[in-house]
Amino acid sequence: MSAMRISSLLDEITDFLAVAPTADEIIAFKPSPVLDQRLHDLLDKNSADLLSPYERAELDEFLRMNHFLTILKAKARLRAVEIA
Repeated sequence: MSAMRISSLLDEITDFLAVAPTADEIIAFKPSPVLDQRLHDLLDKNSADLLSPYERAELDEFLRMNHFLTILKAKARLRAVEIA
């Protein structure tokens, strides 16, 4: 089940990038409310030290994807400044 959630996060990002978004669209991108809620649920469970190994892997993947999005958005901001 957690693999499906991880896939869903990756799918959201790759589906978004597949349509060749503009720099402004990349900067504005946010995961769906469903995935955002799942992340908050995992963070709450992590704070209470209640994560299963599968949930730990899922949270780790969320954190990796967040890092990727941070870098992508920073590069998009640079690109937007270069174009302006």
